[in-house]
Order: sequence, then structure tokens, then C-alpha cells
Amino acid sequence: MTIAILDPRAATPSVRTLMERALEPFVLLGMPHLTPRGLSETWLMKELGHRHWLMLALRLGMDNADFRTPDGREAYASICASLLEERGEGLQMAGANDVLEIRSSFCFLSKSRHCSRHRMTIDGYPVCEVELVSTFVARRTENDNHSLARVDQRGCDIRTFATSRLADTASIIRRQASEASLNSGAQTSHFREFSFTPDPQHDFNGAGLLYFANFQAIFSRALSPLTAISKLPLRREVFFLGNLRPGEGVKVTLVKAEEEGVLSCRMARSDGKMIALFMAA
Repeated sequence: MTIAILDPRAATPSVRTLMERALEPFVLLGMPHLTPRGLSETWLMKELGHRHWLMLALRLGMDNADFRTPDGREAYASICASLLEERGEGLQMAGANDVLEIRSSFCFLSKSRHCSRHRMTIDGYPVCEVELVSTFVARRTENDNHSLARVDQRGCDIRTFATSRLADTASIIRRQASEASLNSGAQTSHFREFSFTPDPQHDFNGAGLLYFANFQAIFSRALSPLTAISKLPLRREVFFLGNLRPGEGVKVTLVKAEEEGVLSCRMARSDGKMIALFMAA
């Protein structure tokens, strides 16, 4: 009699297989995904950022998300703009053991810019919609987060491009941010300032950059003491214009809005450069 002995160790799936699995649309919600007010916006943006990068790599025919410049340097698909719009009851409707459904689409805006759109529902009821725009960047100086600059992705031969209002707005804001008046705060008024030093162990990602989702968390910290604001507006846009070196602090300025119900915050690092703009309505 022959006895077959089975190896209890399952074969490790390929990276590409795991990339495809990570785009599974259904997520069982538990404590890591939630806050006392419902779905965690920080968790959600990290999850969607991860899906954005995986979809980009898959669309480029890559077996992993190891992006490179034409000369072989490490490149990053950096989020340069995000838009979140709550629908129905919004993030607060999510609770433990709910199943969050994430339906995503992806398109190229140019050879170096990309866009993903995500629609979140629970039991068929809308929760929110998110749009992310990214661009390839690389450091001009090794380990210096101030030296990030746009680059092309090696081997990208995409020739069909879509459009995005969010990306167009981001381009306008980036041009305006080069003007001294916007960086210095001239011709604007503000009624709150908040200083914060991000923690490299919690706020920076594996590439050593201040994570885009943590920009939004810092803006949330700056706004939370305002008792007049019990809940953030349903539509929230963030435009990312730069990054920080580990250990560097930021100052968030809440700008007095010209329109009722509109919030505007800007984030600047110690050298005065504005590195993010938050707008909500």
C-alpha cells in the first residue's frame, strides 16, 4: 500500500496574482476600517491609493508595481490631487460587519498622469465617490524629498488619453502656487493656524514620503477644534504640491472663505513653500 503525504505548505501565489486579488471589490469592515463616526477616511484613501497603483501597474503590463524612470531610477506614482464626495448617509453609515463594495475604473491622462475613480456602496446604498490623480515623480537628489520632480515612466507606450476636471484644476493650482502671493499668504486672510510635525514611523510611507492620506489626516486635525464645524462638508478636494523631509514640521492655515459654507486650508513647510491645498464645500 502506498501512502501519499501531502505538503501542507501552500504554494505562494505570484505577485501579479496577488495584485489582481487585491482589487477584489468586497471588503468586510471591522475595527481597522472604522472610526466612531463610521468609515475611516484615512483607511479608505490608503486603500484606494493602493488600488490606484496596482491598477496602473497592471495597465502597464507589469508583474509588480516597481516603477522606474527611463534611466532606471526608482519612480513613484505620486497622488497629486484627490476628490471625495459623500453620498446618501455618507461615511457615517458604515459599521462593523458591513460589506463595503468598491467599484473602480482607471484611465491615462497623459504618459505621466493617471486617474482612477472609485464608487463605494454598502448593500447597494451609496457611501461616497473618490477620484485620484497621480503623476510619476522621482528624486533629483537622493533621499531629499524637496527634490521631487516629474518624470516619464520607462516603457510607457499608452497613446489613448482621457480628461479630468480634477486634473485640470490641479494644473491651474500648481501654476498659481509658483506665484509668491499664494505661497506667502499675501492678499489673503486667515482665522486659524495649526502646527504639526509628522511622525516618520506613522505618517510617511515605504518610499520615505509623507503619505498623501496623511496630508488629509493633518488637515482634519487642524479643523477638528473648530466647534462651529461639527462635520466636514460633503465634497473635499486636496491638491498636493510638494513633500517633507522626515522631522520637518508643517503649518496649516485655515483661510477665511469668500463663500458661505466653503473651507480652504493650505499647508506649508518651514521654508514657506505651500505643499498642499485643501478645499471643501
